[in-house]
Amino acid sequence: MPRPSLDHASLLAELQAVRRAGLLRLRGRELPALEAAAASLTSARTREGAVEALLRRAVERLDAGTLRTAAEYTLGLAQGTRDWPPSSRRARAAEVYRVSEERFRKHHEVMVLGQVAEHVVELVEGGGDEPGEGDWASGTHRSVDVVAGDRTVRLTLHIHPVDLLRDVDVVVSPANTYFALPEPYKSSVPASLRRAASVRGVTGDLLDDPVHDELRTWAARHGTAGRPVVPGTVAATGSGSMAEYGVRRIYHAAVAVPRAGTNDYDVLPADITRATARAFAVLAEEHDRYAPPLRSVCFPLLGSGRGGLPYRVSAAAVWSAVEAELARGARWDVHFVVHTPEAARVVERLPAGLRPGRDRSAPGRSG
Repeated sequence: MPRPSLDHASLLAELQAVRRAGLLRLRGRELPALEAAAASLTSARTREGAVEALLRRAVERLDAGTLRTAAEYTLGLAQGTRDWPPSSRRARAAEVYRVSEERFRKHHEVMVLGQVAEHVVELVEGGGDEPGEGDWASGTHRSVDVVAGDRTVRLTLHIHPVDLLRDVDVVVSPANTYFALPEPYKSSVPASLRRAASVRGVTGDLLDDPVHDELRTWAARHGTAGRPVVPGTVAATGSGSMAEYGVRRIYHAAVAVPRAGTNDYDVLPADITRATARAFAVLAEEHDRYAPPLRSVCFPLLGSGRGGLPYRVSAAAVWSAVEAELARGARWDVHFVVHTPEAARVVERLPAGLRPGRDRSAPGRSG
């Protein structure tokens, strides 16, 4: 299909129309620029589905953090916001930047939607992302056969937000060494899990924040409240509301060391490997405490978000411990969850081995 010619102004106007209407009310809306772009890149069955898929791809390309999070709320792409009225979505997006709704409307919203428009143009002009990304257009789950020791093991690879996991006993979540959770409106794995585990009333008011509360209890019980733990430490908590979807435990892996005087973190691959091995040890300890016993565990690419590690480096660090565990005969059901096709391709290359210099993937946004 020929690539459509798009101009930024038309896309921005249509994105503002999407913001006002919401994803559930796109039927009958005139969105010629977005529809043309979507038709050239996606194979969704409906025009509305194609536009939504295009927006998700464009937003995923934004820098992780306030920009991407605000875009997700503004357009109703954040989990649970599809049916929110535009005023509620704007209010939550304004919270991300800690400004008033009026200031967000006049300044930040235009910037956020402008960035989304730019990435739509880049997607169309580039014919999509890297070659092979279209392989994921028809599904979000895939099996990957890898060799561990003297046997072949099947991993399950998910490409979707971590809070959409279903029927996986344990999900491993990256944490800083203070086990201080990010605010639930953030765009990271731990923020998404905190949000998904929480209990909210019919108006969206927070009624219970169990993961946050359990982590504080864990720190108090182990005498670490207010001070850092050793990198590689793993704290186990319940999963709150995620239990109804088959996710029973969250293992918080302390891999990010806050850098004094900044908002940045230092993450060492060796700490990721140590935390992954420790997660398996905790899984073995807890295995028989539950009925049915815990069996499956899911890893994001630890350290590839705010930690700044390239996907390849994170995947290699996690895989070192996973391979060692499976090679000794452990029968765990191992999953990986990533947020982008680029990260998925790195995990799919595990059978070929992840060695320095073989993959030049950019720093990631998944963990």
